[in-house]
Amino acid sequence: MDINEIQNIVEDDGIIFLTYGGFLSQSLIASMTEALEKEAESNDLKMSISNNIFTIFIELSQNMMNYSKSKDINDNSIKPEGLIIVSRDNNGNYFIDSRNIISREDKDKIEPKLIEIDSLDLDGIKKRYKELRRSGKNTHGKGGRILFYHTFWQSHKIQYHHLYHVCFYHFFLTLYIFF
Repeated sequence: MDINEIQNIVEDDGIIFLTYGGFLSQSLIASMTEALEKEAESNDLKMSISNNIFTIFIELSQNMMNYSKSKDINDNSIKPEGLIIVSRDNNGNYFIDSRNIISREDKDKIEPKLIEIDSLDLDGIKKRYKELRRSGKNTHGKGGRILFYHTFWQSHKIQYHHLYHVCFYHFFLTLYIFF
């Protein structure tokens, strides 16, 4: 990719606070969050916006770290990698986009939740998230089963997702969150 092309995108479309594609670890996520904090300070972001950016960034990054799979159809082990972009357009809207590869099994678990979220307004998402937290259902040690409800509720605006085949056994999960 041409670096000038990237610079033109930034100048034309707004500010890119952070872009990362590759392997993820807790220490890397912590370092990227620190970089986002410095960007937030230098751009005089309101505390509520900054907190939403940090929370959503961390949740999406940890989701990728805990659930990403290899493109190799014979390998269904965790491969903690993905792509994440945190940006702002010229109209003051903030975006956090993420993409990672998930297994068919994870897709079959995640897709109904995403469809349910798509059918709810923000109050409905908040209510459903609180119900799930109280019930203890759809959760486990990694916290990913109710993560989407919290993430989309935190964004305070409509967002969307896209699932498409990498191969029969694996899918790209792409989440677009804006606020």
